[in-house]
Amino acid sequence: MTDPVYRTILLFDIEQFGSRDDVEQAFLRRLLYEVVDATLFDAGVEESARLRADRGDSVMELIDVQASVPALVKTLLTETPALLHSKNRLIASSARMRLRVVLSSGYVAVDELDGWVGSDLNHAVRLLDSDPLRDALGERDGHSVLCVSDGIYQGVVRHGPLGVRPDDFHRITVETKEGPTVAWLHGEPGASRDTAAGSAPVPEVPAPAPTATHVHGDVYGQTGGTLHGGQRFDFTRRERDERR
Repeated sequence: MTDPVYRTILLFDIEQFGSRDDVEQAFLRRLLYEVVDATLFDAGVEESARLRADRGDSVMELIDVQASVPALVKTLLTETPALLHSKNRLIASSARMRLRVVLSSGYVAVDELDGWVGSDLNHAVRLLDSDPLRDALGERDGHSVLCVSDGIYQGVVRHGPLGVRPDDFHRITVETKEGPTVAWLHGEPGASRDTAAGSAPVPEVPAPAPTATHVHGDVYGQTGGTLHGGQRFDFTRRERDERR
């Protein structure tokens, strides 16, 4: 086993991958690779500065610490959702891809079987599979949801680098086998699909007071109103009948 090295850890996981048939899964895997490669390219991460592990419905990337983490966070918040949107809009709804994304960091070693080992990596995987992250994606209309470890938040996000707003993240506690762990989720807590899409909730409007019922031009049930052309009427049905 190699000595543990410190790396930025980036994980992507496809929502509801197991519910797709084999053809759709193969398509989604190709699509995932395209999105991950484009994301890292846009963030300025060189091919030589990254190591990938394929997990079927997910991709794990170990990124050299010389790559800019602020640039990576900004890209995950802007370019990755845009990439997903541009691809999903051209395919059938049943084949569209939505992603849970985790950005973390820590020490990782590679064993003699080319497997990755390390408690920091385990921590990142726990975040990727956590209920708060799954729920957040399920409740929103967006194509992806981002969770960052406490280390990434404290070291990068909270300082507000260009293109990253700390106030857009909220603190969550994830229960894991190793105990509770703190992370930071992008987006409003408990945001519904409508609010996540930028739509304000529709206020409840009280029922209107009873109004006149129109039957063949007749008006019943009120003592005043406006006729076509703005002419006022101020008589009841009885008064109107007397005038006939």
